[in-house]
Amino acid sequence: MAIEITRLFDFPYYQLETYNLKKAFTSKTSGNWVSTSTQEYIDQANKISRGLINLGVKPNDKIAVISSTNRTEWNICDIGVLQTGAQNVPIYPTICKEDYEYVLNHSEAIYCFVSDVDVLEKLNAIKGNTHLKGVFTFDDIAGEQSWKEILKSGEDTSNQEILEDRKNNVKPEDLATLIYTSGTTGRPKGVMLTHKNVVTNVLSSFERVPLDYGKDRGLSFLPICHIFERMILYLYQYCGVSVYFAESIEKLTENAQEIKPNVMTAVPRLYEKIYDKIILKGESLSGIKKGLFFWAVNLGLKYKPYGENGWWYEKQLGLARKLIFSKWQAALGGELKLMVSGSAALQTRLTRVFAAANMPIMEGYGLTETSPVTTVNDVRNGGFKPGTVGKVISGVEVKIAETGEILIKGPNVMMGYYKDPEKTAEVLKNGYFYSGDKGEFDADGFLKITGRTKEMFKTSGGKYVIPPLLEGELKQSLFIEQVMVVGENEKMPAAIIQPNFDFIKDWIDKKGLSIGKTNEEIINSDIIIKRIQEEVDECNINFGKWEQIKRFELTPDVWSIDGGHLTPTMKMKRAIILKIYQKLYDKIYRD
Repeated sequence: MAIEITRLFDFPYYQLETYNLKKAFTSKTSGNWVSTSTQEYIDQANKISRGLINLGVKPNDKIAVISSTNRTEWNICDIGVLQTGAQNVPIYPTICKEDYEYVLNHSEAIYCFVSDVDVLEKLNAIKGNTHLKGVFTFDDIAGEQSWKEILKSGEDTSNQEILEDRKNNVKPEDLATLIYTSGTTGRPKGVMLTHKNVVTNVLSSFERVPLDYGKDRGLSFLPICHIFERMILYLYQYCGVSVYFAESIEKLTENAQEIKPNVMTAVPRLYEKIYDKIILKGESLSGIKKGLFFWAVNLGLKYKPYGENGWWYEKQLGLARKLIFSKWQAALGGELKLMVSGSAALQTRLTRVFAAANMPIMEGYGLTETSPVTTVNDVRNGGFKPGTVGKVISGVEVKIAETGEILIKGPNVMMGYYKDPEKTAEVLKNGYFYSGDKGEFDADGFLKITGRTKEMFKTSGGKYVIPPLLEGELKQSLFIEQVMVVGENEKMPAAIIQPNFDFIKDWIDKKGLSIGKTNEEIINSDIIIKRIQEEVDECNINFGKWEQIKRFELTPDVWSIDGGHLTPTMKMKRAIILKIYQKLYDKIYRD
């Protein structure tokens, strides 16, 4: 009898019955890929469950998990926790120790699993201010309790009946996880997601997955503490996809060449970085090779699916794929069928060029509060349209308010914000979740995101400006790595820009310019400022006079998660960036 999936911990049992993979999860340990089969995954999860019960963990207790990288142990602990009726509270490893303290106290977590010594040191600095009874490490760390102690305790099966009773008493409507949004402003909010929220989202998203079930390989590297990658991992389990965990973002290409993935997920910023690296390599070519390379790129930028550009374009595309784009594929393992993008807007040029390269990116839309997928493109059956986030998934309803705001209703919408009825009431009204994003449907039912209500601002002249639209256009420049458009209640829009220092240093060499190459020297160079002004002018052509960037300032440092500029999913923390660069802001508007 087929297993009915209604709770998150049903997924591994379904995988065992349907696919029984020899390599359900594979992580790299001491330079070697080490695989865990579906049966081993379940056996170890049951040991964790029994061990936690031995520790006194009860239904509705909160167990935190903090890991620097995605790894097999995370998934084992996730299922182990959920089977006891407790809730998993994943925490972003990169947030500050004060936010660790806040999340642990707000959730009232009583135990915590951590990956390594770096996370442990940050946790130990605030542990005494929390309710934690114990901390268990995935890495072997001298003098610390290892997660293996819980596995060892769970080898005793005498409480298996208690575990079975716990599992049987977990209902689909029960809380499964608290996910604290990284937040671009203020304290993180604890999003309450039920088993049903996430399970229905997986099953609806499955309808848009064109993979070879039970055979394909997936590469995972986005933080699993974010609901996007976590839902994807449940989806992989349901599809029988063997999951490989990348060692780090830096080793992504190397790992992809080793495992040859068929599918991977990423946020737009990572696709931008991959594209920029490819273009940089193309710039280093010369003669006919360089000419062919950029002929292929320019062809790719005009790509339209389903042969819409006509037979002659398709003929040229076939040649470009053979001569140029096959090398792009080889850099990521050579067997990619599909990439998925979420969390922020993907530049349409990237959608086009990667699809032209036979590595289509299926962009979707959703939020932590919607578990997360609401819409997604599907390359099959005319379901793919560059510049949109696809069509609404089954079981979910989306409507556009008179203000243009996207409203979402369905089994994927969260219970609310933990211990915060006021903020919950602000976003859940009449059965709909008010997303804060603006959008519109086209005639074919594809959703297009047009802005974010909270990011839109008025100038002192009363004109509306939508920063993400300008920022997306500016970031198409190879000279610009990051940019934040400012100007609320000011007389004009302006921009704070982090230059693409790697590209600019190469550009300086190629031009034979006598410009210093430190970041400070680059941002103070009249030549560089003038060149970036050209990029800004090019962007301004596409916007009304009231929207155009009138002034900009360059920052000497690279915006990063650790520096506080970006959330773990690489969204800008606008208030913090503004605070960091207050002097540049004042220079624009007060000097």
